[in-house]
Amino acid sequence: MILLTQVIGALYAMLAVIFGAFGAHALKKTFTEDQLKSFETGVKYQMYHAIILIVVGYNFSFTKTIETYIVYCFIIGIFLFSFSIYGLCISASKNKKIKLLGPITPIGGLFLVIGWGLLLYSYIQNII
Repeated sequence: MILLTQVIGALYAMLAVIFGAFGAHALKKTFTEDQLKSFETGVKYQMYHAIILIVVGYNFSFTKTIETYIVYCFIIGIFLFSFSIYGLCISASKNKKIKLLGPITPIGGLFLVIGWGLLLYSYIQNII
């Protein structure tokens, strides 16, 4: 699980750089200012959480179930949150907005919040 966490973190980080460059150059011509800001939000959150996946991959032993749940929450949350934003922005820029993606973004955000909450809980457990 350690290596898988690091590999997925590195993959998400690499994709964040690619999508960021794609958004800054290719999509800048077709996006509105709001769409570009939304797309950049997806990229930023993806990179932040890719970094935390790499960090926890180095620091977790995965002997506790909660550590696995934290990683799953971040992996699923990144995918649902960031990739739904990308889909919404790209489809809206082509006047074919995929409305189904709208409710997926906050679900992804909820997974990210749960991941951080579980991480906080695991640290508190170690203190007590």
